Amino acid sequence: MKIFFKYTFSFVCSLLIFGLTSGLAQQKITLSQAIETALKNNLDIQISKNTVAVNSINNYVGVAGGLPTVTGTATSNEQVTGLNQELSNGTSTNRTGVVSNNTNMSVTATMMLYNGGRVIATRKRLEELQRLSQEQLNATVQGVIADVMLKYFAVVQQQNFVSTLQQSIEVSKQKLNLIEARKSVGLSNEAEVLQARLDLNAQTQALQSQKIIIEQSKADLIRSLVLNQNDDISIIDTIYVDKSVQWENIESSLQKHPSLLSAEAQITVNKLLEREANARLYPTVNLNTGYNYGRSQSGAGFTLLNQTYGPFLGLNVSVPIYTGSVNSRQVQIAKINTQTAQIQKEVLKQNFQNTAAKSWEVYHNTLQLIEAEQQNYELAGKLLKVITERFQLGQATIVDIKLAQQSFENSGYRLNNLSYTAKVAEITLKQLANQLAN
Repeated sequence: MKIFFKYTFSFVCSLLIFGLTSGLAQQKITLSQAIETALKNNLDIQISKNTVAVNSINNYVGVAGGLPTVTGTATSNEQVTGLNQELSNGTSTNRTGVVSNNTNMSVTATMMLYNGGRVIATRKRLEELQRLSQEQLNATVQGVIADVMLKYFAVVQQQNFVSTLQQSIEVSKQKLNLIEARKSVGLSNEAEVLQARLDLNAQTQALQSQKIIIEQSKADLIRSLVLNQNDDISIIDTIYVDKSVQWENIESSLQKHPSLLSAEAQITVNKLLEREANARLYPTVNLNTGYNYGRSQSGAGFTLLNQTYGPFLGLNVSVPIYTGSVNSRQVQIAKINTQTAQIQKEVLKQNFQNTAAKSWEVYHNTLQLIEAEQQNYELAGKLLKVITERFQLGQATIVDIKLAQQSFENSGYRLNNLSYTAKVAEITLKQLANQLAN
């Protein structure tokens, strides 16, 4: 644990130096702020929210056809005609420019009484579609959080490499200064000076290359946050691995993943579509009621005025006798779609279980390796310190100190990589268990 804090302290110091020497105005951002920004700006989440809103509006009994419909109609026709009429009583009418008017108005209400249970099935399907879209939104949110966390800690990982390089560079500078001082009094030669400069230049170039990699990692994170690519962010953090993750909790929580819940909702939707398709094979009974008003007026002729009005009540029965087997085929297709949805859920479930098992193995084993590597890193630091002191006393060669530096750098790289690997596995496990949160 001591070397862990030492490693973290050195990393923070290196970031402060890096931020001061960059000469750029940077916006400091934490993991919580990064997640909050991504959830606010992510377009996929906005689309999913709109889908939830649409399905919420559609989840209404009237959309399912469970409420009566009321229709009002009105027509008025004005005519100017010629009339030539002879009646049986001998009356004869022959006129031109006869004005007549026909007016009809009605209010009709239709109430569905029975249609094979299609309204009930549709109503339940609309409820399931709303639930499905909500679970899909939850899955999208979990995916966005996981993506941001992975890219955030990828930046931290690359910055941790800078810490190790800078500590090694400081040793190389001390080594070069000491060799130059020895050369000035004839205790060293030009070859050792050149080798020390080459080592320092190589490490300096590695540091510059590492800074480029950091900027690329930041660009990936900025893209996930949906920020302007010209924005510059600063991250001061370390990779902390949650060691409290338990396989039993992950395994029991897999069934609660939004993707599996949405797959289950899709199965229910398809089953209800089966019921709707099957209901088309049954008769439909509608109750019709309303009020009619009709008025016909003519300037000449046998009937000068005819006016009717009053309520009406009727029953309409529609029986599907033959539809070219369309309805029965729709039932068969709906059943196949339900089977497909069930298979898709099983495939998704198996993929989640396999991914969780692999991630757990990586997480569990890497935690053990981290403990051992922390000890190695501490030993490598002590060795480098001892060799540096021996070199100052002339009891170690330039090759000895170079090997000690390599051991220190390699151990630092391994510790950093192991920490990031364990963190990736932890994020994956928590995402599968639907446990990621801001």
